[in-house]
Amino acid sequence: MVGPVRPQFVLFGSSIVQWSFGNEGWGAILADLYARKADIFVRGYCGWNSRRALQVLDKVFPKDTIVQPALVIVYLGGNDSMDAHPSGLGQHVPLHEYIENMRKIAIHLKSLSENTRIIFLGAPPVNEAKIRETRSDSSGKIYRTNESCRIYSEACLKLCQEMDVKAIDLWTAVQKRDDWLNVCFTDGIHLTSEGSKIVVEEILKVLREAKWEPSLHWKSMPNEFAEDSPYDPVCADGKTTLNVSGAVIYTNMQ
Repeated sequence: MVGPVRPQFVLFGSSIVQWSFGNEGWGAILADLYARKADIFVRGYCGWNSRRALQVLDKVFPKDTIVQPALVIVYLGGNDSMDAHPSGLGQHVPLHEYIENMRKIAIHLKSLSENTRIIFLGAPPVNEAKIRETRSDSSGKIYRTNESCRIYSEACLKLCQEMDVKAIDLWTAVQKRDDWLNVCFTDGIHLTSEGSKIVVEEILKVLREAKWEPSLHWKSMPNEFAEDSPYDPVCADGKTTLNVSGAVIYTNMQ
């Protein structure tokens, strides 16, 4: 491991996490904003549901590790919410089991450290028409609907309220845009850059408003090696240098 050791932010979940660094995704935006402040670790697994996440929880988040994450952002639920396949195979997890799986995940993450903070992302909405174009079976049936995402999202949010875990209602946040059906998804499920910006805005809102000490909002965290130096860029006066340790290059988002 390289040093110095920075606060670790871990993104954990299914494909919306795995692909969060592509297509100007929300993971990439966070990594840009937190440059010189925190390290962003992606632990995303395409196609996974809460059952599979539970199977590897101890491997991804071992309790005996000296350095524990400062923040874990969890997204699971979209695949769980899919309709049961007639074969009995597939990603569907009954709602009551999904709730208990998420409860177990939250309990495990809370046990890592008293300083490990947690945010759960509720399932975002989907564009059913787009899914029908790309993912329907031979009969035209689709196995993921906006209504099922709402049900699993609300269950996740309710659980988080019970357990005092920060949660984000992506199902509602995304649909606040009038044009969300057309601009937020690549295939009806996965996020475009516009969809990812909504995710980041909601995450930053939680981090800004949380009464966590120390604060994990990017503007409140110190920059690594931020001291003034004669090797910084020279100012126009030719006599002083400009400390650029806090420069942010991501210009597509306020």
